[in-house]
Amino acid sequence: MAGGGGSGNGFLKALFAGLAMIAGAQLGGAALPTAARGGLLALGGLLVVFASCEAMIRSVSGLAARMRWNRFVAGTLGGLAGNVPELVMLGFVLAAKPRIGFVVVALTLHVGALAFGLYSSLLPRDDAGLARLPEPLVKLSTDQFAGAAGVYFATGLVMLLMRGFGEGRTAGQGLDAYDLYVIGALLLLLQVVGIVEMMKRFGAQDASDGEDAASEDGPPATTGAIVGYGVLGLGASVVGGHAVGDFADLLVEALVARGAPEMVGAILLSVFACAGGYVMLASAHSRGMIDLALANVSGAISQNAVLVMPVALILLGVFGQTGVIPTGPGGTVLPIDLETTAVVLLTFPPLLILWKAVKDDGRVSWLETASMSSVFGLTLYLLARHT
Repeated sequence: MAGGGGSGNGFLKALFAGLAMIAGAQLGGAALPTAARGGLLALGGLLVVFASCEAMIRSVSGLAARMRWNRFVAGTLGGLAGNVPELVMLGFVLAAKPRIGFVVVALTLHVGALAFGLYSSLLPRDDAGLARLPEPLVKLSTDQFAGAAGVYFATGLVMLLMRGFGEGRTAGQGLDAYDLYVIGALLLLLQVVGIVEMMKRFGAQDASDGEDAASEDGPPATTGAIVGYGVLGLGASVVGGHAVGDFADLLVEALVARGAPEMVGAILLSVFACAGGYVMLASAHSRGMIDLALANVSGAISQNAVLVMPVALILLGVFGQTGVIPTGPGGTVLPIDLETTAVVLLTFPPLLILWKAVKDDGRVSWLETASMSSVFGLTLYLLARHT
């Protein structure tokens, strides 16, 4: 496994083709019809994202082989690194459109939960129709789901009560910077402790307990190859993600111009924000790297809940206190309204169901798959239809 993730360099051709399309869209600018520019940005961005995911899979698989990690642990750590470009771009989005940026981040968690429910239908199953889940997901990630569920439920209820009674330091208008700092710090604590626990308990897990990347034939990738593929993957994800985001902006503007609700546009933005994760999920699954795929799809939930969202909250607090974004009465940074309250409060049911479905026996039945897909899909429908 010299490359750490499959043979051939076809992903490089996809990378160069995608970069050429993005360059054409940017150089053409206003001279190109909107549909043509959007098509170039979408196709080019997805090609670059595909290439970045291929590079990240090679880096992660190579690292797992050298460190004797199972793929779930390696995939989780790779997912953490993959959040860096998203966090950088998130800062610019929050500085420009703080409220809609927060809603999009929250919706990304809902979209990720639906992706997990749908993907569970593709997992290999035994004669009883049960799909085995990796031990780190069962024994550790579920605790993060439960902890995050409690934080979001409490926050959503307080937002609802503040708005209903018009009380509090901000007279029920919103959360101030100190509120966001505390909530963000508590969520980040779950992420830090979770990573430490994962490495202590599962970092050196035997291959018999799950997929072990070191068990594949061939020598492990060199350190240079691991680092090189990782840097290439991160860099390409920034370029590809930015292009897909530009396409999403064009699409949302077109929908808003036609009278579509704001929440529909936010959901679409959150779907495109997850594009890289979906590509990596499909690529890993097609190669039979089930634990790596599960690490990616479950990480899209847990890392958005206890890494991306708390960073967004802390950034909003900093931006509010430094004057980058305007504040409301009493120093309000995040306004309490129907959309912001709904996306926070409705985060509780998906996280609770994920905790129950995964934690009870470490396997997913067809009924649990149907339940997850139904509830997560219903949540997104209600948000789009009534907020």
